[in-house]
Amino acid sequence: MGYKYVFGPVFSGRIGRSLGLDLLGKRICSMDCVYCEVGTTDFLVNERRPYVPAAAILEELASWKQEGHLLPDVITLGGLGEPTLNLDLPEIISGVKKLFPSLPVAILTNATPMMDPEVRRELLEADIVLPSMDSLIASEFRAVNRPFKGIDPEDVARALIEFRKEFKGKIFLEVLLSRGYNDSAENLSKMKAFCLELSPDRIDVVTLSRPGTLETAGPVEAGTLDLWKKALDTAPCTVRECGPDEGAKERISSDTSVHVQDGDSAAFDRIQASLMRRPQTAQQLSKALEVSFDGVMQVIEKLENSGKLTTRQTGDEIYYKLKPKG
Repeated sequence: MGYKYVFGPVFSGRIGRSLGLDLLGKRICSMDCVYCEVGTTDFLVNERRPYVPAAAILEELASWKQEGHLLPDVITLGGLGEPTLNLDLPEIISGVKKLFPSLPVAILTNATPMMDPEVRRELLEADIVLPSMDSLIASEFRAVNRPFKGIDPEDVARALIEFRKEFKGKIFLEVLLSRGYNDSAENLSKMKAFCLELSPDRIDVVTLSRPGTLETAGPVEAGTLDLWKKALDTAPCTVRECGPDEGAKERISSDTSVHVQDGDSAAFDRIQASLMRRPQTAQQLSKALEVSFDGVMQVIEKLENSGKLTTRQTGDEIYYKLKPKG
């Protein structure tokens, strides 16, 4: 069946094969980051609502399970916007764990809603929280993240530190650098002190490798990236400690579920849904969705011929992205 809120799996270098749940259904977020791979935020908000009811998401997830797909490494709450803005977050986390008790639940977040103590309490039920923090300089924060009015990066940082005191799971922090936006020496100094205090289980310092929202948002030079990585390497991480669930290989090798066949309409729907949320290469889609490379290229050709795709070359890689509707 076609899905509105379940997508992927998508391959993640941090958490492995990740089955995604879209908790917003639209590009609804408390930020409008210049590098966002999803595209420009349509609704810049800081209000929590049941944007997609828990029942709708969990019904789709139960159907996905019944179809007998290979189990992913993790189920990730994210999608087209900031997932913690969904007021049904506790019910969604609980429902996912009932359906897949052996899988960890991860949550992608820009961390701004965590200034609310209730959001922090709800996130304690997750297994992995992946917050982003790109700058602690207010002017840089506004330039690169373009947040909802009144959000201050120092307040967000304090909320993360408070959350760390109670959370028993893993925190994987991401810092994304964009040349001329947030790669200043002042920001590096502040971020180093913040990371030392937060002490996350993993720190990923990255730069743009996929199409973002603005053409002016480009990657930093390799030397700058290396400098930041060395400076923020306060939480050394091994694959054993922070990588994908080690039991995933056993689950996959012993699984008797049915793969999606090349040319099947289900493959078309899954590839289209995945590209709506994240630009990817054909190789990445093939690896994550268990569809042959030729099968992926057949779908990409159909989408290109219908005018639904945009393409952008980054280095030697070609990234495909579904054009937003409307």
